[in-house]
Amino acid sequence: MNLFRLFLNENGSLGLEVSPWLLLLTVLLIVLVAWRSWRTRTFQHFDLVRINVDLGNIGSLEFKPNSEDIQIAHRIWTELVTRKAALPIDPKNDVIVEVYDSWYALFGRVRQLIGDVPAHLLRKEKSTQQLVSIATRTLNEGLRPHLTRWQAQFRNWYAQHADDLKTKTPQEVQQAFPEYATLLTDMQELNRQLIQYAGELQRIVHGVSEKEK
Repeated sequence: MNLFRLFLNENGSLGLEVSPWLLLLTVLLIVLVAWRSWRTRTFQHFDLVRINVDLGNIGSLEFKPNSEDIQIAHRIWTELVTRKAALPIDPKNDVIVEVYDSWYALFGRVRQLIGDVPAHLLRKEKSTQQLVSIATRTLNEGLRPHLTRWQAQFRNWYAQHADDLKTKTPQEVQQAFPEYATLLTDMQELNRQLIQYAGELQRIVHGVSEKEK
């Protein structure tokens, strides 16, 4: 079977006859090249990144992120730095219930981002599995314990002293909380860990290893 045939027309011009099989093979080759190019761009793996995360007692680890991992890390980083999470707490000016509002919203948003990670990445990409594990542990073993211990207790106490806001600032009222010093210490430590976690996410995005800090 000839895939193509050159011949002379009656007027002396050169003609070309192409087999349908050759056309089919050409189309398949183009599709294959395009698919491989798309897969390379989509699942490009970057250099090994070494990070250290205090939040959730995760510690040091290393992995080679792909392009999707970097997008996920950037989204979580954005949630952290645009809320009262990865911004230093100022006891003189910040209102604790507002900080808790921000942290509660952060918890829900990061949980949603984790749930939105494509299934095929979770099945095939070890780096994505690691990143999701980090995000999950920072919520369940980092943020959740503080919220469980303090949030409801403080909100209940603060609501009972709402009348004090008529003559005092929210900052003055919250300082009267019986365990204010302990709560603030715990909150500031968690805040430090959230700031450090945001910094590690940014290093994933920019490809800076922990040892290169």
